[in-house]
Amino acid sequence: MIEPSDQQLIDAAIAAGQNAYMPYSNYRVGAALLTASGDVYGGCNIESVSFTPTVCAERTALFKAVSEGQRDFSAIAVVTRDAGSPCGVCRQMLYEFAPDMRVILADLDGKAHLVTTLRALLPHGFGPENLDDGKS
Repeated sequence: MIEPSDQQLIDAAIAAGQNAYMPYSNYRVGAALLTASGDVYGGCNIESVSFTPTVCAERTALFKAVSEGQRDFSAIAVVTRDAGSPCGVCRQMLYEFAPDMRVILADLDGKAHLVTTLRALLPHGFGPENLDDGKS
């Protein structure tokens, strides 16, 4: 269910996506990551002709937030032309910090198509708690 604050997050993701560098795929992605303290970090996809170093919008937003000391996240809005879902790499990176965060998938017109959780998008995810602490 979409909440009033979700629309503000979607709008922030749309704005962030305006800076996308996507000359190869022509697939614009914007993301807006909400911290538990209410700060929002935007990100866009940035492509490379060699593809491997390409960075998704979700990870751009996450890296910006983490590089500024944020570690606690409550929601992310991702906007694409067809309300596409985060890739597996982005799901894994976000899971590292907030497996229960809300995920809002919307189109470029701002219409939310799916509101879910990261845990639902990455069931049986691998997180820090899975690492062996040497006591087994």
